[in-house]
Amino acid sequence: MFTGLVSDMGVVERTTPRQGGARLTLRPRALPVEALAPGESIACSGVCLTVVERGGGLVSFDAVPETLARTTLGGWRPGTAVNLERALALSDRLGGHLVQGHVDAVGQVVSRTPEGQGARLRVALPASIAPLVAEKGSIAVDGVSLTVAAVGRDWFEVALIPETLARTTLGEARPTAGARGGQRL
Repeated sequence: MFTGLVSDMGVVERTTPRQGGARLTLRPRALPVEALAPGESIACSGVCLTVVERGGGLVSFDAVPETLARTTLGGWRPGTAVNLERALALSDRLGGHLVQGHVDAVGQVVSRTPEGQGARLRVALPASIAPLVAEKGSIAVDGVSLTVAAVGRDWFEVALIPETLARTTLGEARPTAGARGGQRL
């Protein structure tokens, strides 16, 4: 279990195909790689992955075809920024909300609008999960614990504070050209 409070950002160093899946190797900025234990769970942009190798400032995870198909991990390339969070210990404070690391869907950034010192992000979501998203409910986007600010038939919005913009990948989340062709989260 995780809280959705991102503790570090890392960058993808390499992806190596492995029997339909992939080995993903990341370089965290501040996460103490040598303190990570093989078998430990880490939320990587919200996806619960298991440490399989570590050392030299790098940590590696294996992703099976199911994970690559249901998340954004299949599109990760060297240089991709990744939100990181270690699993919650029973003695930890719970400051976000409980996040399992099991991704329900991938959404796309539709718009980003400045709002005060922060920004409002609109994300399109698949019709299959739209009824599950409630205004003022909790949602994890790219592994970040957020409150739903507004909801429509096939979209939701979150209000991002400056701290979230500075400390997570959502600071760079943008729509791209084309209808519903925004960045995938």
